[in-house]
Amino acid sequence: MDDLSDLIPRFDLRGMDLQLDRMHAALHELDHPCRTIPAIQVLGTNGKGSIVSLLESALCAAGLRCGVTTSPHLVSWCERIRIKGKPIAVETLRTQLQALQALNERHRLTPFELLVTTAFLEFQRHACDLLVLEVGLGGRLDATTAHPCRPVVAVASIGLDHCEHLGNSLTAIATEKAAAIPPQATVISCVQAPEVREVLETTCFTQQAKLHWVKPLDSTWQLGLPGAIQRSNAAVALGALQALSGLGWTLPEAVIQKGFATAQWPGRLQTVHWGDQKLRLDGAHNPPAAVQLAEERSQWIDASTGVVWILAIQAHKDAVAMLQTLLQPKDQAWIIPVPSHKSWNRSALLQELPQLEHQLQEADGLETVLNHLSSNEWPTPVPIVAGSLYLIGDLFARGVVTAE
Repeated sequence: MDDLSDLIPRFDLRGMDLQLDRMHAALHELDHPCRTIPAIQVLGTNGKGSIVSLLESALCAAGLRCGVTTSPHLVSWCERIRIKGKPIAVETLRTQLQALQALNERHRLTPFELLVTTAFLEFQRHACDLLVLEVGLGGRLDATTAHPCRPVVAVASIGLDHCEHLGNSLTAIATEKAAAIPPQATVISCVQAPEVREVLETTCFTQQAKLHWVKPLDSTWQLGLPGAIQRSNAAVALGALQALSGLGWTLPEAVIQKGFATAQWPGRLQTVHWGDQKLRLDGAHNPPAAVQLAEERSQWIDASTGVVWILAIQAHKDAVAMLQTLLQPKDQAWIIPVPSHKSWNRSALLQELPQLEHQLQEADGLETVLNHLSSNEWPTPVPIVAGSLYLIGDLFARGVVTAE
């Protein structure tokens, strides 16, 4: 498989360097590709990808030529650039990246900036009607914010994550994210914490933007994405789609319903197979996502008898808060490394949470845990693998698990 590593700078060498100067300069040199194509920008902490997948599915159902950029990817860089629901072909992406090498060297773009720039060129080449841009990190200095035409902003749940880049309080993080909101935009948000609500209201007032609060969709809406939290995400997506009527697109509700019912977003409360056995995968990798996952768990049959967790958590994440949220007294948790990333291990967790000594076990990888579990009776409810999208991507890439 073509991993494009010769053309995309390594994240550890050219990772998080948040500023917009490079993007503005690079896009100016390219004569601002697709600058007049309106975009729905999706920002927040948890649920951005779900909102994007719902938007994309509905826009495709309506027959619109939509260009979508998301991050991170699970298996291939190509997942990050999609047109009418289809990822860019790897040969096309390679050709585009090669053509941008000189520009990239002049402006020293980060991997994310390089891919967003490539996406804009591709969206222009295909004459997209509309764009859906998922913010990578923050908002104020995110590469997607360099796009000058963002009349609709969809806001997912905002919580504590990436504090090393965005600040250590909800107010600081919300301020950094909300700073992407352009003047006169229509902003759609689900219910937020009081500090976040205040920031959004202040920002929208200052920017003369229209702010709409939405409530979770009721059960008459069928969603292709599992989990109660998706009703909030779908409500934000619906609000964003309705806001398009101000731009000349009115999508019939039946079309939106069809799109939402067929939406897919791998690695989010997804049931998969390991041989003959079933597992659940969830990309939850921060405390707010752990809270949502714990709420989901309360709906599972037999969860009160104990759940087996298989957790891979990067070293810079707040694993202590995650475990305190997820683990109940009858649960067991296997701690495994995130492939190719510094990770929490059992002994580091027990230094912080000594009371979990009899609940935490450790293994060198997922297959070791699954082989151990399969030597006894397979757990009910089925084991859940969580803590990192990198782990989930690795499992799909190596064919360890298969989707239902």
